[in-house]
Amino acid sequence: MDSPLLHRLQLRHLHCFLAVARLGNLRRAAESLAVTQPAVTKTLAELEDILGVALFVRSRRGAALTPQGHEFLRHANTVVSLLGEAVDSISGSRARPALRVGALPTLAASFLPRVLQGLQPLGAVQVSTGRNRELLDRLQHGELDIVIGRLAEPEQMVGLSFEHLFSEPLVVVVHPAHPLAATRPLETAALGRYPLVLPLGGTLIRHAADSLLATHGIQPHSGVVETLAVSLGRRLCLESQAAWFTPLSAVAPDLADGLLRRLPLATGTHEPVGLALRTDQTPPPPLQALVAAVRRAARQMAPVHDD
Repeated sequence: MDSPLLHRLQLRHLHCFLAVARLGNLRRAAESLAVTQPAVTKTLAELEDILGVALFVRSRRGAALTPQGHEFLRHANTVVSLLGEAVDSISGSRARPALRVGALPTLAASFLPRVLQGLQPLGAVQVSTGRNRELLDRLQHGELDIVIGRLAEPEQMVGLSFEHLFSEPLVVVVHPAHPLAATRPLETAALGRYPLVLPLGGTLIRHAADSLLATHGIQPHSGVVETLAVSLGRRLCLESQAAWFTPLSAVAPDLADGLLRRLPLATGTHEPVGLALRTDQTPPPPLQALVAAVRRAARQMAPVHDD
């Protein structure tokens, strides 16, 4: 459909609009576009004049999308993405931008390798790890293409979709020679006599660990190490008498190989693991292939139980 508005609309209008929508701030958008803030203000004013609607509500806190802005964002992202693919298809260049994947540290060490091994051809992939909240925030702001993590509170999922992949329990593991490894029944309060390796405070998995400690009356008397680093938790478990509170998938290979021993302590907690995507764009083919590889890897995982 040939609309008179299309003759006035330019690519710079879309780039400016997307930058402000992503960053929520005219100054930061100007910096990302390497232009001045007045230039961003002028370009947005031109776009709103062309469309005849307000796309943003400006305030001291930044620029928030109006309902019309949200609707326009969905289509603008698709237009710019498809135009980029069209240019790449005739440019003679085979180089593709790297897929930007965010994953929780425990999943990056256990689940993500299965995903990447099943992604053919692999192409360029950039992997970032961090706390769930941080990863979802980066996804919302367009700094990541996909996040493999956990379901968050509704206010943290605005503009994002979440697809459940599997659930896993929190477990407590030690090395096989640990004094508690052969104790039956387990004296749960005795755990407090040994160093504990817990997830970082403020994370969902740490909340589950704290609930477990409180439920069983475990008082840590020998120190606590807080970390999300799987490699550190593993080494502390293998080389000391530390007890590590961690998602099961992070230690499943070591449990199967007999390198670590799971204590018979029912946590009653199963954390949902899934993939999060932005809802304001249609995933390009490389991202669609990655999503398919994530789903295949999830289906191949054996069910885990908290027994």
